[in-house]
Amino acid sequence: MGEPTGFLKWGRTTPKRRPIPVRVADWREVYEPFDGGKLREQAGRCMDCGIPFCNNGCPLGNLIPDWNDLVYRDHWRDAIERLHATNNFPEFTGRLCPAPCESACVLGINSDPVTIKQVEVEIIDRAWREGWVTPQVPSVRTGHRVAVIGSGPAGLAAAQQLTRAGHEVLVLERADRIGGLLRYGIPEFKREKQHIERRVEQMQAEGTEFRTNAIVGENVDIEILRATHDAVVLACGATAWRDLPVPGRNLRGIHQAMEYLPIANKVQEGDFTEPGISAAGKHVVIIGGGDTGADCLGTAHRQGAASVTQLEIMPRPPEVRDGDNPWPQWSLVYRTSSAHEEGGERVFSVSTEEFLGDDHGNVRALVLNEVRLANGKFTPVPGTRTELRADLVLLALGFVGPEKGSWLDQLGVSLDARGNVARTDDYRTNVDGVFVAGDMGRGQSLIVWAIAEGRAAAAAVDKFLMGASSLPAPIAASARPLS
Repeated sequence: MGEPTGFLKWGRTTPKRRPIPVRVADWREVYEPFDGGKLREQAGRCMDCGIPFCNNGCPLGNLIPDWNDLVYRDHWRDAIERLHATNNFPEFTGRLCPAPCESACVLGINSDPVTIKQVEVEIIDRAWREGWVTPQVPSVRTGHRVAVIGSGPAGLAAAQQLTRAGHEVLVLERADRIGGLLRYGIPEFKREKQHIERRVEQMQAEGTEFRTNAIVGENVDIEILRATHDAVVLACGATAWRDLPVPGRNLRGIHQAMEYLPIANKVQEGDFTEPGISAAGKHVVIIGGGDTGADCLGTAHRQGAASVTQLEIMPRPPEVRDGDNPWPQWSLVYRTSSAHEEGGERVFSVSTEEFLGDDHGNVRALVLNEVRLANGKFTPVPGTRTELRADLVLLALGFVGPEKGSWLDQLGVSLDARGNVARTDDYRTNVDGVFVAGDMGRGQSLIVWAIAEGRAAAAAVDKFLMGASSLPAPIAASARPLS
């Protein structure tokens, strides 16, 4: 490594977030630019481990020590080559991935881990500025046609890999713009949409065809699609949201997070001047303590909520790893996002028992109970029943799998015990020529897993069509039991 003792010289440093009063007044990304000298030091903290557990912690198998060393040595163009060797879209993962690689960093055993995620995003951002990210047009066309249904990270990764292998690839997206949840589920302050636009332009220049407002089962017939393509990749995500069927659920003012967030994103796209569901001046309660709940929190701040409370049924995580959560596992610790820093209250170990309404059918409060977790079950704590005021309730409870519909039934794919599309270890469904990648087959998971599965599924499709494939497939994604 360029600096063998860098981890002893320099501590972990991350970019500063813009001042709260400034950033909640706009929808731009929250971070200030990171000093290049500090970034070089952060890359220099990488220890060149004998066994780099960060590689295994990353589902993509990113060659993290390699590009850390290259950044430290100021070999930025080589660094983006090493990064793109395993990751099609590092500008997405560098902003949105929770970084399991950092939980697996060897330095993290007894110190703060390397700022892997920040080095990654700085490499790709510089590559775009320098003009190093260019279309990779295949030199040979195979004559095979592949349809990819869904344009989230799994679908985009599969499509780009298959196009570069020389196949004719069509990506179908039911929304009016490409990107799936990357487009309408992720707020602008976490990742600006320009990052999607320039990747789509690159992919179009490589030969990938995109078709929006293409709804399979309505204006797209699945049987015709199969008949006109040599393979089909299902990458529609796990978009069936989990509900909360308690008394009062039918009151007005209770919405799913994925009813709320897309509208806010469409305002930023210029489709509307005002959102149809707004937190402005309201007392907002978010049920669910994960990333989607935090996205709702940051959105509510920017819309001018009077107050925001985020509820989580699980206990508050510890500040540091517990003994039963050792390195290099994902660290189950208390984390604070930029949205949490902006305000609002977080309440743990509570369960919503009922929604209360006013005389006009609008939600006015939630009935809560504190709960204890024991033997895998939540038990109400006697005497803790209370009411919490709410004018707007957002359900951010996760997803239960892909949406079931007539076209999936017509296609005849089997489902696994969890309701996901069943598949073999090479991403094949039970229907010949039909493959599945990402959350649709895996269940709700991380963006980095979606990209890894898209790449691995592309290699499987290429092998199916050609008899062999030179496309790289992440080891973690291809070796993991999938059903």
